[in-house]
Amino acid sequence: MAAAAEGVPATRREEPARDDAAVETAEEAKEPAEADINELCRDMFSKMATYLTGELTATSEDYKLLENMNKLTSLKYLEMKDIAINISRNLKDLNQKYAGLQPYLEQINVIEEQVAALEQAAYKLDAYSKKLEAKYKKLEKR
Repeated sequence: MAAAAEGVPATRREEPARDDAAVETAEEAKEPAEADINELCRDMFSKMATYLTGELTATSEDYKLLENMNKLTSLKYLEMKDIAINISRNLKDLNQKYAGLQPYLEQINVIEEQVAALEQAAYKLDAYSKKLEAKYKKLEKR
């Protein structure tokens, strides 16, 4: 009430209170409204500051999450790079070993061909010996 009375001229403060409470002067209605508006403005700014702080914190946390995900992805790619390098190295070693075995593999192929030719000769010899045996038996029977 003291704050309301400070803005009112001295003549008004000394007036007796009216019986009609519904009638107010413009000055009396204005001062409490300013106090309410000031309090509402402070409340609004406080809530807006809280809201904006929350939004900025959420955005900051999102960026931190993205940064961590990028770091993990980078580490995973480095691991994959190491694996690929090892695979490449092992493949080169296998190719060198295969190149070292190539003359032996060619010899095996030549031997396989010779064995196949020898097998055919054995079959022909077997067929010829069966014919001879059949002729011999035929001659024996006479």
